[in-house]
Amino acid sequence: MTSNEIATRAEETNAVVAHMNASPPTESELEAWARDAIAISNIAANIATTSLAGQYRGKPDEVTAVILAGHELGIQPMTSLKSIDVIQGQPALRAHAMRGLLQAKGHQIELVESDDNHCVMRGRRKGAEEWQTVIWDIPRARLLGLMNKDQWKKQPKTMLINRATGEICRLVASDALHGMPYAAEELEGAVHAELVPAKAPLSVAALTAPTVAPSTATTDYSVERDTEPAASDAAWDEDAADNSTDWPETAQPGSAA
Repeated sequence: MTSNEIATRAEETNAVVAHMNASPPTESELEAWARDAIAISNIAANIATTSLAGQYRGKPDEVTAVILAGHELGIQPMTSLKSIDVIQGQPALRAHAMRGLLQAKGHQIELVESDDNHCVMRGRRKGAEEWQTVIWDIPRARLLGLMNKDQWKKQPKTMLINRATGEICRLVASDALHGMPYAAEELEGAVHAELVPAKAPLSVAALTAPTVAPSTATTDYSVERDTEPAASDAAWDEDAADNSTDWPETAQPGSAA
């Protein structure tokens, strides 16, 4: 065998070895999402048959949508069912979950003052020096027509805290909230942590369709809704006005509403 033949054989061998050691084709983000969606759908079908699904019981498509939405935010499946509501066909984080999500990522959210008449909350991004502040008080709520709602009459302190929570989280780190920029309490369609009869079936296809912002919304608030409401527990307003234009406004630091 000549030296040229030996060299050629060596090159062919090296090429085979390099091919064998090459990394397999990487999976695209869409392919990974589709794979996760299938797995989650299988899990959701089982969860939907249990009482742990709450008002999602018997609705595997909605359980799938909620778990998928939470998965994209880094929330575990069972926690997603306690932290996300489906309102107007779209998933929305509850206020306490929104606050917890930002804090878990290192952003700071602090309650400065709170009583039945006003709430001052401040926050800042991870690594930032400047604080941003929002103020919610009864005059601001009255201006927006909230004070005629049952829960605003019963527990104004809770309602003010939840309003301030949704607003400060958007100001500090709206990017961390992805496709769920509004707290569930700022949208209509839920009563004391339970879903009202669905307006339309929700599926994975519906979740991935282009999001259309609702033209109207009604604000109701709740901090924790895992147990039956006591006098101090948050409950959702059952008398949401269909034609409300109550969307949150951004408070300027140090300003009153």
